[in-house]
Amino acid sequence: MTKNEMIAQLKKDYPTLRDGSNLQGYTDLSAEEYEARINLWADNLLAKQAEASAKAEAEAKKLEAQAKLAALGLTAEDLKALGL
Repeated sequence: MTKNEMIAQLKKDYPTLRDGSNLQGYTDLSAEEYEARINLWADNLLAKQAEASAKAEAEAKKLEAQAKLAALGLTAEDLKALGL
C-alpha cells in the first residue's frame, strides 16, 4: 500500500480526531493538526511494514543459505570451523 492509499484509508477510518481525556474533556483537532496526525500515522505504519518486510527478507535469505549449504552437505557450524 502506498502512503497516499494509507492516508486515504486512515481518513476513511478516522474522519475526525480529538485530543483530550474524560477528565479534561475533548477538543477536535484543527484541519492542520488532523493532516499532520494522519501523516504521522501513515509514516509509522509504513515504517512498521518496511521493518516486517526486511525481517522476512532476511529470514528468507537465511533459509536459502541453509538450503544451499545442505545441498553441499555442510552446515553453518562447518563454515565456522573452516573460518568462513
